[in-house]
Amino acid sequence: MRPALFLLFPQCSGVRRCTLTVTRQCRWTWNPRVIISGTAIQSAFQYATISGFAKFQNNMITPSLRKECLRTITSRTSKSDISSPLELLGREYPRDNYTNVSSKILSLVGKNLHNQKYHPLWLIKERIKEHVYKEYIGRFGNPLFSVYDNLCPIVTTEQNFDRLLIPLDHPSRKKGDNYYLNHTHMLRAHTSAHQWDLMHSGLDAFLVVGDVYRRDEIDSSHYPVFHQMECVRLFSSHELFAEVDNRDGCQLFEQGFHTPKKQETHTLEAMKLVEFQLKHTLSKLITHLFGEGLKIRWVDCHFPFTHPSFEMEIEFQGEWMEVLGCGVMEQQLVNSAGAHDKIGWAFGLGLERLAMILYSIPDIRLFWSESELFLKQFRVSDINEKVQFQPISKFPFLSNDISFWLPSEGYLENDFYDLVRSVAGDIVEEVSLIDQYKHPNQSFAHISVGCKKNRPSAVMTQLLHTIESDPQSFFEIEYSASSSPGQFTKSAITVIY
Repeated sequence: MRPALFLLFPQCSGVRRCTLTVTRQCRWTWNPRVIISGTAIQSAFQYATISGFAKFQNNMITPSLRKECLRTITSRTSKSDISSPLELLGREYPRDNYTNVSSKILSLVGKNLHNQKYHPLWLIKERIKEHVYKEYIGRFGNPLFSVYDNLCPIVTTEQNFDRLLIPLDHPSRKKGDNYYLNHTHMLRAHTSAHQWDLMHSGLDAFLVVGDVYRRDEIDSSHYPVFHQMECVRLFSSHELFAEVDNRDGCQLFEQGFHTPKKQETHTLEAMKLVEFQLKHTLSKLITHLFGEGLKIRWVDCHFPFTHPSFEMEIEFQGEWMEVLGCGVMEQQLVNSAGAHDKIGWAFGLGLERLAMILYSIPDIRLFWSESELFLKQFRVSDINEKVQFQPISKFPFLSNDISFWLPSEGYLENDFYDLVRSVAGDIVEEVSLIDQYKHPNQSFAHISVGCKKNRPSAVMTQLLHTIESDPQSFFEIEYSASSSPGQFTKSAITVIY
């Protein structure tokens, strides 16, 4: 086996925790006082730098780096790619320096798991629809809320950010966190991107369900595509105060002050009623999903498009878990959509989070499985029937290490995650940073790539090698050799094995 090494260099005063992985018979000198040896074992040892010990050097490890090939990896779109437009859902989008969507992500657009009958996400959606249709009836006996579950996931940056009052310098706009087709179009980061358009069309009560896209790490609870449900309810003065005594004296708006509890344009009584309606609606919904006796608490938080804002947490199996975010809609947003005489609330929840809790699904990537062993567990005669997921794989977890230099600029962690997903799909279950080393001119990272052994070992070895040595399909790569011992090309990634 080939050991993956985390390297220590002279004057490594920036190291806080160093890891050495040994996979064959060896005898490494780790520091002047400790000798470590092993026979066909894998051992991880930690070393914390202390004052006066910064000049430590392991002479047995550093020579291995001198033989390696260096390759540059950046998150920029190559010039050759910009010339060809990006085709998606029957339309073409010109590429520019904002384009960062990978082929892996493009292959997931249009899957619409929430609309596939008997899929666990479809079950959650249908259970919520059933509850809303039964509980909230309009004046003429029709459902009060309309449902939109097939809106196009390609939106403009104006829809995704500007119309929701998200500032230009807000961190949620970062290229490292979103999938941009170009600087004006993107894959929606939340179903809130459709709020303004639906309110502008005259709707007062609606649900939006769809897939959303965010660049994220690789583990069992994160995936770059997941599914949200957005709900909006607007009230006129007559609707909000219908059951209030002396309602003729009640007003929705005033010219007041912005406080932690309300917006400057809302009266206190209007805000309190909207908040009550919101929390009452959500409490009934969560009770419908989880059953009676559920403990609920509300945590104050902040969202750019609601104030006041809250997160709902439920006590489930002895732990408090956040399940959704909500709040009183910013009146500026409501007014800009043409509903000047109304006030409202909105909430958004993740379908995967609810399904993982309700059905005991341990890994978010299972929702993308096409295996009958997974899907057949959710073919039920009644959508409210309890389902307990049964594991479909009992293979052990395997871990492989990769160590590399980080570029001085242009590299984001999410770039590496997208590379792994593009090469390995969902076979890789976890990518985690084990350690990093800070050199005055360069940074060095040691990353663990883990997966379940449901493939032959030869296949897994080739897969890891591809991740290490063939990232040209995703990154702009330049190859060069180190010119002398200890001297390395700037902005380079080096894989040691």
